[in-house]
Amino acid sequence: MATAVMFDRYGGIDELKVVEVPTPKAGPGKVLVEVVAAGINPGEALIRSGMLHERWPATFPSGEGSDFAGRIAAVGDGVGGIRVGDEVLGFTEGRTSHATHVLVPADQVTPKPAGLDWDVAGALYIVGTTAFAAVRAVAAEAGDTVAVSGAAGGVGSITVQLLRARGAEVIGIAGETNHEWLRSVGVIPVAYGDNLIDALRAAAPGGLDAFIDTFGGDYVDIAMELGVPVERIDTIINFAAVEKYGVKGEGNAAAGTIDVLAELADQAAAGAIQVPIAAVYPLDRVQDAYRELEQRHTRGKIVLHP
Repeated sequence: MATAVMFDRYGGIDELKVVEVPTPKAGPGKVLVEVVAAGINPGEALIRSGMLHERWPATFPSGEGSDFAGRIAAVGDGVGGIRVGDEVLGFTEGRTSHATHVLVPADQVTPKPAGLDWDVAGALYIVGTTAFAAVRAVAAEAGDTVAVSGAAGGVGSITVQLLRARGAEVIGIAGETNHEWLRSVGVIPVAYGDNLIDALRAAAPGGLDAFIDTFGGDYVDIAMELGVPVERIDTIINFAAVEKYGVKGEGNAAAGTIDVLAELADQAAAGAIQVPIAAVYPLDRVQDAYRELEQRHTRGKIVLHP
């Protein structure tokens, strides 16, 4: 038997249960991965609460989780180039990675670079591909000045580094406890709060060329008030603003491929991007992991260890 996180209905954190389930079998074209680390993401909490029912409905009983890293436990017929014991990272579209074992098509895993930390590998897919898509969406290039909300969060912390790698000047909106880290990766930190618009004007006297919103709330309105062109505003969470203003809403769905994940994994292994790990929890403390996540003040990623 395997162990997995499940929930039977929409609701709060208490709906999450850790239960025994049959160990999946590796059918044709698929691989079974014994999970070493699996990241958790805000979108999973929103799905569990029912807030995203219209966009991403759950079918009960539902598992959760997209990110994972682990070792190949079994290989199905027709799979080439992958052997039992190989170390991989990847993703599942079945919301099943918060478990001891996950079954996925073979083209949804990629070799884990030898120098890549397990926790980083297991937390990279959603945040990494989302950040990649957002940076591409605003067409950031050298000389641009780009502001990022939630700049020290899971997606934001990678977004600011990808922007810096393109040569952009980056203004990161975050709480003061994260300002030192933002400076360490070449970002100008600005505290959120009542004086944010004035603070952004002071940090970017020449104006902002683009704005990436990874937090939600009224950041799209702020970007527009500061004169950022609509086509260079991207939000990964404020879908209402996408419909209302026509700003971009590109995230994981726009770049969630194994090729992008492999590229990001190589960059992380080489030290070109940092993926801060805020906390690690055993699988049976998944409720505690989401309590910390839903405070929305973590730097980087929270990871589960089955």
